[in-house]
Amino acid sequence: MRAPRFWSREDGGWPARLLAPAAALYAHATARRLRRPGWHAPIPVLCCGNLTVGGAGKTTLALDLLTRLVARGRRVHVLTRGYGRRRSGLLRVDPTRHTAADVGDEALLLASLAPTHVSADRAAGARAALAESADCLVMDDGFQNPGLYQDMKLLVIDGADGFGNGHIIPAGPLREPVAAGVARAHATILIGDDLTGALPRLPGRLPVLRAVLAMQDAVPLLAGRPAVAFAGIGRPGKFFDGLRAQGIRLAACVPFADHHPYTPGDFRRLRALAATHGAMLLTTPKDAARLPPSLRAQIHTIGVGLEWTDPDAPEHLLDRWLNGETP
Repeated sequence: MRAPRFWSREDGGWPARLLAPAAALYAHATARRLRRPGWHAPIPVLCCGNLTVGGAGKTTLALDLLTRLVARGRRVHVLTRGYGRRRSGLLRVDPTRHTAADVGDEALLLASLAPTHVSADRAAGARAALAESADCLVMDDGFQNPGLYQDMKLLVIDGADGFGNGHIIPAGPLREPVAAGVARAHATILIGDDLTGALPRLPGRLPVLRAVLAMQDAVPLLAGRPAVAFAGIGRPGKFFDGLRAQGIRLAACVPFADHHPYTPGDFRRLRALAATHGAMLLTTPKDAARLPPSLRAQIHTIGVGLEWTDPDAPEHLLDRWLNGETP
């Protein structure tokens, strides 16, 4: 799905006003759902979530924290919905057998670091993880899912997008009102500069940790050749801008909708475009996960991680969570 342009305009204009009644119903339904108590797991649960539709960097944050927890020797398991998957119910991800169509592209990335369970029912996923001796759980998304009690809720904000036009779905990108969401958060992770003035809308008590996206160096891969970059993520422009910042010559940039299911026809067009320019194909690991292995071998993936303003901040955050404290 591509976000409507009016979602990013300051007030949303007439489309947002026209959709205000539907937005009010959506907000009411979300608030009612969130009042339901969730199952309290006997191990710590951390949620990486956000208030808007689309990619704010939740999975990037989850991957960063998972790497740290694995390095500590923790038996961490991951819970995620498995957006876009075709198989329903609870499923333990097997990267050697499952495809993105089975479990979702993000689930495959997460499963490369830690055991991952996909399920809309997060409590069912937590019980499955406990059965495998998990000693802590990380949720990728689920900030608005009340099924499982979350000991620490991290609110991820994309500094370039903020809260969009400030309206609720379908009038805007918000899943719930900002005030309601931040009231449940224990800390905020701001990724990039705050270009939309999101931080002043947060209460002063809420700790803010800052990070920027750090892209893998793609220059050695290209050996001076131009590139054709393609991406089907929340904001493809972030990927393209990161490549330009490395000084890479981009012969073409091809954006797709988030979680776009690539077809053989898509790849033929991309390969033809690269051949026309004598260029190499570059994409993100999340996009590569949606390609069959035979096609994946014909492109280069450029990963993105987090570079923290305070390198010790995420470790201190994990210490507090694992010790049963909040920031």
